[in-house]
Amino acid sequence: MARRPLPRILSTGSAQIARSRELARTAADSATDVLHPLITMTRGLRRLASVGRRKWAESPKDKRGPLLFLVASVVLVVALVPYGPLLAVISLMAAAAWQGRDRKPPEPEGPDESQTQRLQSLYEALVPYFSAAEDPAPLYAHGGEWEKAFPAYDFDGTGRITHLLIRYPAYFADGEAEARARVEQLLHAKSGRGREYHFTWDEEGNQLTVTVLGPLPTDIAAQRFVTAPGETVLGFTDPTQVQRTLPLGFGDGQRDVPPVVWRTGIRSTEPHLLVMGQPGSGTSTLLRSIALQALQYGDVVIVDGGGTGEYACLTGRDGVLSVECGLAGALASLEWAATETERRLIATNQARQAGRPSPDDTARPLWILLDRPSAFTHLAAADGRKDPQSLLQVPLRHGRAANVTVVVADQFDGAETLSDPVRQHTRARVVLGPATPDQLEAFLGAPPHTTPAAQVPPGRGYARLGTGPVHRLQVPATPDPYDDATSEADRQAVLALLPVRTTPADAEAVPSEAELESAPAEAEPVLSKAEPEAVAAEAP
Repeated sequence: MARRPLPRILSTGSAQIARSRELARTAADSATDVLHPLITMTRGLRRLASVGRRKWAESPKDKRGPLLFLVASVVLVVALVPYGPLLAVISLMAAAAWQGRDRKPPEPEGPDESQTQRLQSLYEALVPYFSAAEDPAPLYAHGGEWEKAFPAYDFDGTGRITHLLIRYPAYFADGEAEARARVEQLLHAKSGRGREYHFTWDEEGNQLTVTVLGPLPTDIAAQRFVTAPGETVLGFTDPTQVQRTLPLGFGDGQRDVPPVVWRTGIRSTEPHLLVMGQPGSGTSTLLRSIALQALQYGDVVIVDGGGTGEYACLTGRDGVLSVECGLAGALASLEWAATETERRLIATNQARQAGRPSPDDTARPLWILLDRPSAFTHLAAADGRKDPQSLLQVPLRHGRAANVTVVVADQFDGAETLSDPVRQHTRARVVLGPATPDQLEAFLGAPPHTTPAAQVPPGRGYARLGTGPVHRLQVPATPDPYDDATSEADRQAVLALLPVRTTPADAEAVPSEAELESAPAEAEPVLSKAEPEAVAAEAP
């Protein structure tokens, strides 16, 4: 059966609605301009009437009779005088127009004295960067006019610059990163520290746009995001950076927020992710958020090098193949993951050679989440064992074809221990927490177009997917529900997203969720760093 096209009202309805709104807005503006004199006189008559009522109410009762006689006499005289009624109407309309005028003080045109001084000082500071001795008519010169260099500007209530358009000469080397970085650093210092600035360089028009960015929302709790299979929400960014929004719930309300969506799977160009950050920057929070989204469509293997029980809430859940905190368990799990990747490749290849679709056991995504592998690297070197990162070479190299995704998170102090396969095959990058511009450029592959803030909340950083632009990022709040410092609202939000518990055949009955909420510390044992050697190494 042929597919019927959508009705025209559904396919073009949004454009017609937008056009209708624009016509209505234009008609309203035109009517306001035409009827402005009538509106002014009506407002003046209303004010005159209110003044008359107030005067009548304030006059004593014994004087109201003579006042009425005086008014009647004036009306009689005006009626008997030639052209009296016409002159009275003209006088009344003039008084109404005077009373109905807009009494708001006119907005000052241009900046005030303090703003002018700030723009002039900024102009003088840019002279060494945007001037040359050979220029016969320099745009920037000491004691010059800043109006030609700054055609557009905006200030906030405190007198600080929020938007600035800068013109610069064509001979400025705007294609060199060092030259642009020097100008951006100067603008950041002169416009006011403690804020994040976005710089947009227009090389063709020789213009630089400086915009002050507002803080990203930090009150986004863990929830089900409206995404397709193979899409993972890393966090949320500025509305000017992406062309997509997601409806999110905030208490009883809802609003649309622009996300940073990472696409994985067979057709992904960035199949693996590397997360770097400082201690307490939110790397484990991001991995928990990714795990909760991945469990909706696939299976997850979690290896926690920190050994602090950050992922204890996922132990025994449906789709969670293992949660390992020790070296022996990590080696066994990653070795099984490498073998599973090879098995999927062989099964898929055999099915394609036979002209059949891929087997069902290879279609379900497999996620490998490795947190702080540097801790295992030092431990394996001390014990003379294999580095767990060496087992990631097969999943990293062939994971996209086998529908296997690897996510590695570590801290800056362990960055030198990351293996070459991890660095080469993780094309999606995230940096969380405070970082220097050199660190951001080293791990993201490109400097961000914003000035990094000195103090940032947990989960705040930058993300870059492949060769795309660098986005500001705020990770949704996904704390450990078994942590005592977690608020009740965030704890319930994470528990609502956890899959059901599965009971192994040779294990005791697993306590219910209500029992876990009443005694979370006893329901989920956490392996410490001293215990992993006593745990038997079993493959998932």
